[in-house]
Amino acid sequence: MIKTLIVSALLSSTVAMGGVGLWSAGSLRNEAGGGERCTCDAFLPSSTFPVGDLVVLEQTAVEISYKLEMEMGKLEEYEIKITQYTEKIIKLTVEIETMEKNPDDYNEADFEDIKVQIKQAEALITELQLSINASVAVFESLHVQITVLVATLDRLEKTYDKNLVLSTRREYIQVQLQLEDCERRHQELFNPNIGSCAHSGIIRVGNPVVSHLNAHLNAGYLFGGWGKDSNPIPERESMYWYSGYSSAAMVDIRFYTNYKNFILRTPFLHHTLPSNWYGTGNNMIIRDNTLYYQINNPFGLAKLNFTTMKYESRVVSHASSRFSYSNSPSQNFDFAADETGLWVTYATEESGGRVVIARINEASFGIEEVWQTNVYKPGVTNAFMICGVFYAVRTVDTLTEEIFYKYDTKTKQETYISITFERFQGKYSNLDYNPTDQKLYMYNDGYYVSYHLWFNHTVEATVKPPVLLVT
Repeated sequence: MIKTLIVSALLSSTVAMGGVGLWSAGSLRNEAGGGERCTCDAFLPSSTFPVGDLVVLEQTAVEISYKLEMEMGKLEEYEIKITQYTEKIIKLTVEIETMEKNPDDYNEADFEDIKVQIKQAEALITELQLSINASVAVFESLHVQITVLVATLDRLEKTYDKNLVLSTRREYIQVQLQLEDCERRHQELFNPNIGSCAHSGIIRVGNPVVSHLNAHLNAGYLFGGWGKDSNPIPERESMYWYSGYSSAAMVDIRFYTNYKNFILRTPFLHHTLPSNWYGTGNNMIIRDNTLYYQINNPFGLAKLNFTTMKYESRVVSHASSRFSYSNSPSQNFDFAADETGLWVTYATEESGGRVVIARINEASFGIEEVWQTNVYKPGVTNAFMICGVFYAVRTVDTLTEEIFYKYDTKTKQETYISITFERFQGKYSNLDYNPTDQKLYMYNDGYYVSYHLWFNHTVEATVKPPVLLVT
């Protein structure tokens, strides 16, 4: 191994210094025989590399590794012995307390037996203490050896590594780690595990991708939404939709066959709602070719199936029109769709304005189950669902949003988190997650904006529980 490193270093030096004259070749005529003789001149460094020092370092490293393995094994033994001795002491303590309470029930032989057991326990503890002290001494010795080892390596590197072979190798390792991280993110970006919930949640939000100004090409259309069908019907997998207006009202919606037509503003369907079906709040979504949105007359939920053109509405008991997101006074209901189904969030007087999460039965359009959170809805700018987990967002400053809270409906656990991301414009009226491409879609002051999400797929993350809030 050492010889290989030295030869590699010398070769690297030769390549690095190029035509400085380390190597030269030529020919000489052999006057005796009349032929030619090839020659090769090699430049050797003036200082000889201390191979012996490197051998000692390697041997020392092996010895340290062996000693550490031995001590780690002893630590496991100590842990077992401490557990056994603790149990023995507890048992002796109980027996002694019993004797003190009922001394007449025991004879002299019983007392002598207890004394012997106490002496044995003392001897075991003393032995264990000596072993631990010995291990401490070994660890201190190993620490000194490692300190000397590092100092020697630094000296060898500064003195003999003139071409920075070792430092370059360390830089290469750093670059390699960065490359692996880049490849992992590339894999998540271009080959995401669509539909999978085998992760512990969001760990990063990408930069905003601004697609275009709205289809009206009107910056005054500050309210609206856009995106894709979260559960598209056949041959509509590439479909996009858009609905925008100059107020929080929802009066029409446009559908586009694909992204190209979406950007070119050429819809295949432009549907205007009847006046008695008008919506509000801009927290609408499209799922299974069906529009879900909020209505105010009566105050509740509405759905319009564009396959059958069937319209339905529902009133949600206890839902209050007094609590909305901070960006709009009309966002009382917020529809969301994820890998697990259809959801709606709202607040009630009974909850004190805190968000209530409800799962919707898509067939009956009824509420199946509800969960109570501890996040105050007027303190939230918007929210979305991913894999049955509710994420709340708030504004940090003029250009920054923060995912600050999540609630897992499976475990009923809530956590405060901090994942910041950039906002393109001042305010936004719609923010939703789409499980078909794992992106966030935002309608930001009239602009179409999207964000790529990165999830925590590590084994540790899927096993370790989050830090819970004490409620």
